[in-house]
Amino acid sequence: MAMSGGVDSSVSALLLRDAGFDVEGVTLKLFDNEDACIVDEKSCCSLKDAEDARQVCLELGIPHFVYNFTRTFNEDVIDRFCNGYLSCATPNPCIDCNRFVKFAALQQRRRELAFDFMATGHYARRCFNEETGRFELKRGLDAGKDQSYVLFHLDQDTLAHMLFPLGELTKPQVRELAETHGFINAHKAESQDICFVPDGDYANFIAKRTGATFEPGPIVNRDGKMLGEHTGLIHYTIGQRKGIGVAAPEPLYVYAKYPVRNELVVDTDANTLCTCVEVNDVNFIARASLPHPDRFAVKTHYRQTARPATVEQTGESEVRITLETPQRACAPGQAAVIYDGDSVVCGGTIVRSV
Repeated sequence: MAMSGGVDSSVSALLLRDAGFDVEGVTLKLFDNEDACIVDEKSCCSLKDAEDARQVCLELGIPHFVYNFTRTFNEDVIDRFCNGYLSCATPNPCIDCNRFVKFAALQQRRRELAFDFMATGHYARRCFNEETGRFELKRGLDAGKDQSYVLFHLDQDTLAHMLFPLGELTKPQVRELAETHGFINAHKAESQDICFVPDGDYANFIAKRTGATFEPGPIVNRDGKMLGEHTGLIHYTIGQRKGIGVAAPEPLYVYAKYPVRNELVVDTDANTLCTCVEVNDVNFIARASLPHPDRFAVKTHYRQTARPATVEQTGESEVRITLETPQRACAPGQAAVIYDGDSVVCGGTIVRSV
């Protein structure tokens, strides 16, 4: 049982124990000692989180271990985050952390230790479809907490050895269970920040870590007309409205960033919406492939309501999404996840939007 020190994973461990599983709690050490100071109690992965997880395991009467995954976290999460922003993409480090650390690396440790399953406190469900012979990933029943979007990378082997104890529960039910059992984290606030950038100043973090410098450059509209000067492309994200620094009769939004020209492209709302999204590194879950274009619901942001779209497979791990309603901020580096009802059909990384 992967235990972050939060209420969700703690209650998951409780449910598994009470269901008769032989449970072992594990917390991941993701930071070297010299880096631990960058993590505060508002984000996940703090030293207090590890202590909270240990205390819950003690109360449940199950063993607790800490695994050192600092190298994996540095290479596959922090470095990917920095490289993504430096290439003018908008990466999602929480997805990478789930994909490469909490699932890939921890599943490998599960195999080495000969455990049958790995469990997490994600609000998602998995089931086996007898007709297709495939495991499926489904939305959690609590629509406000559903985390299936960040799990699109789970392959068939991983799903075969996964348990999501909270998939059928709501967050209030989870907190009630924690309170009933006297857990110290029953009312613990949820982490909101990127754990390694708790102050939110990711540009400063990347500058310190990589030594990169960010030069000012032109702000132009889509016709190439000069409107002003930006303070460095890294300070802006696709779809951003506030803080651009250009006065205009209508609100302006960031449409694109061109690193070769060090150019920030902005325009009015109607002119920055996209209708077509190209996605690569696609992982297929409910279906092995898409033999012909089909109509699904698609999310291009975590908090977004899935929107109707036509999805066409264009390569072994590439799809093209044509949106029925134009959307803003389909940013390269973010994830696009395709749903058929409650089931995740597939998902991947946005590489281009028009």
